[in-house]
Amino acid sequence: MRLRIILVFAMLATLLSPLSCITLRRANIEISCEQFNENHHPRSELHTAVGDTIAVKLCSNPTTGFQWQYETSGGNVLKEEDHDFEQPEDDVPGAASKEVWIFRAVEKGTTEVYMTYSQPWDGGEKAEWTFTMTVTVE
Repeated sequence: MRLRIILVFAMLATLLSPLSCITLRRANIEISCEQFNENHHPRSELHTAVGDTIAVKLCSNPTTGFQWQYETSGGNVLKEEDHDFEQPEDDVPGAASKEVWIFRAVEKGTTEVYMTYSQPWDGGEKAEWTFTMTVTVE
């Protein structure tokens, strides 16, 4: 009986050991207001693996009426897991901060995430800033 238990644990350890080598990564992309003022339409390209996450932090100031929206192409390569707004570091009313998205790579393929910073109402400014991210999941 004791020998069987030892063999079972040895088999489990052998089967699970390759799983311990799997590491999930997180890519971080952050673009400040100053960077957007220098280049209103930056692009990024990255390669990642299924299961990895991508954190995208973009300058945002909701007190101006602007907000970020995005569209993706290429099927279900990425899945949005979270979307949040960081509070400004300064306690100055109307200060800009960052809008944050977390995407997970869920299947192999290539997709483009096209994000626009606009005032969504009729007559509002459109695509004041844009950010395009091409992601290849291998």
